[in-house]
Amino acid sequence: MASITKDTIIGEILDLDETTAPYFLEMGMHCLGCPSARGETLEQACAVHGVDAEALVKKINEHLSK
Repeated sequence: MASITKDTIIGEILDLDETTAPYFLEMGMHCLGCPSARGETLEQACAVHGVDAEALVKKINEHLSK
């Protein structure tokens, strides 16, 4: 299983498991198909959307471990 960090690129997360998309949509990131969004790190996206990066990393890693 891959381990996601706050430095992981969003596109890599989505390519790894597209069922993670709802976590990004939930935080208000509705442009997941846009090249700039896919090229951001998880930390960069969280900063723009006012989300705790560590909390999101934990949620995604828990999801991926199932």
